This record gives sequence, C-alpha cells and structure tokens, in this order.
Amino acid sequence: MRTSHFEHTKFIPKSRFMKNKKNKIKVGISVGDLNGIGAEVILKTFQNNMMFDLCTPIVYASTKALSYQKKILNLKIDLHGIVNVNNAFPNRLNVLNLWKEPVPMSLGKPTKEIGKYAVDSFVKAVEALKKGEIDVLVTAPFNKETIQSEEFDFPGHTDYLAQQLEGKPLMFMITDDLKVGLVTDHVPLKYVASQITPEKISDKVEIMHQSLKQDFGIEKPLIAVLGLNPHCGDGGIIGKEDDEIIRPTVAQLKEEGYMVFGPYASDSFFGSDAYKKFDAVLAMYHDQGLIPFKTLSFGKGVNYTAGLSKIRTSPDHGTAYEIAGKGLANPDSFREAVYKAIDIYKKRKEYTELLENPLELETKD
Repeated sequence: MRTSHFEHTKFIPKSRFMKNKKNKIKVGISVGDLNGIGAEVILKTFQNNMMFDLCTPIVYASTKALSYQKKILNLKIDLHGIVNVNNAFPNRLNVLNLWKEPVPMSLGKPTKEIGKYAVDSFVKAVEALKKGEIDVLVTAPFNKETIQSEEFDFPGHTDYLAQQLEGKPLMFMITDDLKVGLVTDHVPLKYVASQITPEKISDKVEIMHQSLKQDFGIEKPLIAVLGLNPHCGDGGIIGKEDDEIIRPTVAQLKEEGYMVFGPYASDSFFGSDAYKKFDAVLAMYHDQGLIPFKTLSFGKGVNYTAGLSKIRTSPDHGTAYEIAGKGLANPDSFREAVYKAIDIYKKRKEYTELLENPLELETKD
C-alpha cells in the first residue's frame, strides 16, 4: 500500500523545529543513483516545510533531473536552482546545478552512465565539505558496481571519505537507542578472520569511544564487543580468535581506562536485550552487526561515518531499484540521516567549546 508523505510527517518531533533560524546548518546532499530511490526520499523529506527551520539543504545534482522525478512522482515541492553555495535560499530545496545536459535516466535499472553522475555529485559535495561551504554531508545511496571507474576506484562512500578527510573512519550504524560499529565492514567473509587483529580492535574501540563522547554527549561510554566465532569459540573448539585475540585486547583496553566488555556471543546478545545495557556495540564483521541492527530499527537507522574531521550520514537502505519511480519509497531513514547530521554537528561543536573552557566542563561533571 502506498504511504503518503503526510502520513510520515506526523512522526516528526516538533521540538526539533524550535530553533534559531539565524544558526541554520548548511546540509549538503549527494543525490546518489538517479535510477534508484535517492531523489525520491530527498524530495519527500523536504516536502515538509518545517525541515527548512532546521537547515538549509543543498543537493548536488541538476534541477532538470530532480524536476523529472518530481513530476513522475507527483510531488509538490519548489526547487531553487543555484550555481554557487552562497546563492542558497534558506527556505527552499536548493539544487546546485552540476550538469546542464539531460540525464539519461532509466528508473529501476543500474547503468554505468548514471553511476558517473552519482560519483560526480558525491565528489563535488565532498569538495564543498572540505572547503567549509557546507557544514555536513548526507549521502543518498548509490550502486557500488556502477560507480567503478579508473577515476573512482573505491568500494563505496566511506573509503573515499577516509582518503579525503582527516581521521580514521568507523562505520557506525545509529539510532537513539542502538549504536553498532564494525571492526571490518565491506570485506568478503573469507577474509574477515585474518583482519581481526588487536590493533584494529583497539583502533575501532578508541574511535567509537571518542565519537560517543564528542558526537553524542556520553561522558563515560559503555561498549560491548562481540566475539567472532559461534559461542565465542567454545574454549577454542570452534576457533581460537576469541580467546587469543579479542579477549586479551578487551582486557588491555580495560587497563587503559576504557569501559569495554566482552567478547559476547553474538547469537544471543541482541535477542536477550543485552545490548540495552550498553551505549554501543562493536561487531567483528558486516552482517554480524547489520542484520540485528536493521532487524531492530530498519527505516529509522542511520549510517554514520564516525572518526573523521567532518560529518557524513546516510540512510540505512540501498538504491531499491525494485520500487524506483513508483512513489513507494519511505523517506524516514533519509530524514533521520538529516536529523542525525545536524544533531552530531551541534554536539561536536558543544564538545569543542567545552574543551576550550575547562572550568565549564568541570562544573558540568
């Protein structure tokens, strides 16, 4: 059954919009795969005018491409075409025109040609982020196969961001109640065990710990670490990595002052609600963390690239070609990605200001 935009708007917390318009954040948006649902969830998100009380959105694409999708989806929203970020209008969905030519869209079909437009949008948005022309970046999904070229040889968003921005990245799937990070992310399963090292686990725990403090305002984060093998190896019978690598690393991190616990057997950790005792969970590999995360929060979750000098979020879904152009795409996760980018930006700014004024920090403690 088709869900209208107005049915979704009732879930938007009104408190989010009680902001000073003079301090609105510039949210840069890469348009993703134009044959998928990226443009649709962007348009539906900003069809609600209250979003403009929170931020000034700037989509890196073309007004022609978005107008085409707006027309076939029968969406009511004004687009404001610009050629410079300084021309962004505060109460419109701004589209920074990167292309003049018509874009050859075939909704629902992955094509290399559309992949080039997705990359161009993303790369230009990252350039703007680095220059400070936008405050945060929200990326609509693209297809990892169609984006590949000699000029862009990266598995996805995160790898390119890690090259372009300062810091070490952590793939951090977040909601208000559940946060899951990964030691390894887009790695074939047969290579995972060889990449589970004390150094990598320590790095990810440190990044997660710092992100929970500066990006989410959690002063003393509690972090759970999952095991790699079934039942954490059952004393070495089903693999030795848990006892020989993960457990000693967790013990060392505790000695260094981190409030980290584990390893926990992943098959029962989420079903037993054990995750609710912690501020975040560190999983060893992609599906170990993302299957429970998406099961518990699909449509509300956000993919956040923690650990970098700039803020990037994205929805927890992909291109969804099977429903592209049909008006069925749910914008909730994309909207949450915008919310989280704004919230993290403000938390990080507050954290920096507190560090610059240690007396105020001591008073707060």
